[in-house]
Amino acid sequence: MSIWFFALAQFAVLAFAVVGGVFLAFSDFIMRSLFQTGGVGGIEAMQIINREVFRWIFMTLFLGLAPISIVIMGYSVVYIGGLAGALMALAGLMYLVGCFGVTVVLNVPMNKALASMDLSDSTTKDYWTRSYVPRWTFWNTVRTAACVISAALLLVGLLWTLQNQRV
Repeated sequence: MSIWFFALAQFAVLAFAVVGGVFLAFSDFIMRSLFQTGGVGGIEAMQIINREVFRWIFMTLFLGLAPISIVIMGYSVVYIGGLAGALMALAGLMYLVGCFGVTVVLNVPMNKALASMDLSDSTTKDYWTRSYVPRWTFWNTVRTAACVISAALLLVGLLWTLQNQRV
């Protein structure tokens, strides 16, 4: 395994875990707290959060992990192979589908719908309570699990590779 790939994979393990940690916070207590505000406060706060998420630190990690996952998948299949390569490739695929894909296909459209809603309209509160919070939180939990699984698979693949190189 090349040193550049080893360094990239170590970075990816940490980045998968950090992104997953942000998602975990939302699934574990942030959405529940926003929901308990009685509607308008939670809706307004989530609209603001959805605008602020585009700040560079989180978004750089989130978006940057997509091409990194593709590199990890390709390198693992071509140069590592075996069980370790399969685990690492699966880590990249898990992030691409379970985190990035779910975000683009499910969470972002819900965020866009919420962003365009008027806080004083009764249909906004109805959308928030009956659709947005339960669906968004469910899919956010899927993203959380995908990130954690990606980090774990990549870490195990790296350790497996290193162990086999020592023998």
